[in-house]
Amino acid sequence: MATSRASENPELRFSAVLVRAANLPGVRINREAYLRQALARYCSEDDIRRAIAQTPAAAGIPLEILDRAANSSIHYETTKVSALSAAAGMPGLVFLPATVPADLAQYFGHVLRIAQKLAYLYSWPDLFSGDGDNGSHGDADSHGDSLDDATKGVLTLFVGVMFGTHQANVAVGRVAELISKQVAKKLPQKALTQGVIYPVVKKVAGYLGIQMTKQTFAKTVSKAIPVVGAVVSGGLTLATFFPMAKRLKKHLSSLELTKPTHRRTAAAQAAGIPIDVIPAIDVIPVIPGIDIRDTGRTAQTP
Repeated sequence: MATSRASENPELRFSAVLVRAANLPGVRINREAYLRQALARYCSEDDIRRAIAQTPAAAGIPLEILDRAANSSIHYETTKVSALSAAAGMPGLVFLPATVPADLAQYFGHVLRIAQKLAYLYSWPDLFSGDGDNGSHGDADSHGDSLDDATKGVLTLFVGVMFGTHQANVAVGRVAELISKQVAKKLPQKALTQGVIYPVVKKVAGYLGIQMTKQTFAKTVSKAIPVVGAVVSGGLTLATFFPMAKRLKKHLSSLELTKPTHRRTAAAQAAGIPIDVIPAIDVIPVIPGIDIRDTGRTAQTP
């Protein structure tokens, strides 16, 4: 009965696929391992440690460097998902009932992988706290089937941005503002599960369920002829995945979490400086014997 309702309701249909994809081996990205691997060629060890302990923005890593690391991850994930999609297109018509659902789960698994990678580069908190282990390209195996509502909500919005949904763009921007203001180490649970953002999550999930059905049909047609189906299916995946990932990258890189104000706030809170002092601070003090927590003024170098 539950399966029947999910197949009829676009919102439930997308949520079911999202949960299934999130629980596939290798889909959940270990934030620390990924940031270390992605930034290794561009940043010093000290900068990488600060990026992991706080955020890449708070560590002062330039946006240009983050964009380069993001592009590298997008190319890696696009190549991988296109190859897997082409391989799934090989069997042909006889095996369609088996290959299409598996390919759909793989596709959205890679959508979630690149969404996590881009989020961590652009200073979002850990989406799967406590999950995963260290592996190449930040890979992490899932250690459980749990997917809390806040994580499910923000992943839904990320996918909505990738599909070009304006409401998802606005909602992701709002979530980023909440995280930025609180300098939170986790997602704003209440806003994503009960507050004004929650109805948007549900609406976006319904839209994505409809789009997913259209995409499944297109892939079914492309796989009907063996070998030719593999080429067409892999090309179709390449043509959709790459621009979708670029769309999410562009949006996340423009949000408050990457701005200098967020960098100052995160660094100041790490130093124990009161929030009401932060607007007057342009430089975090490093002069021995001078503590601006007592003055509220910017320290000046001699």
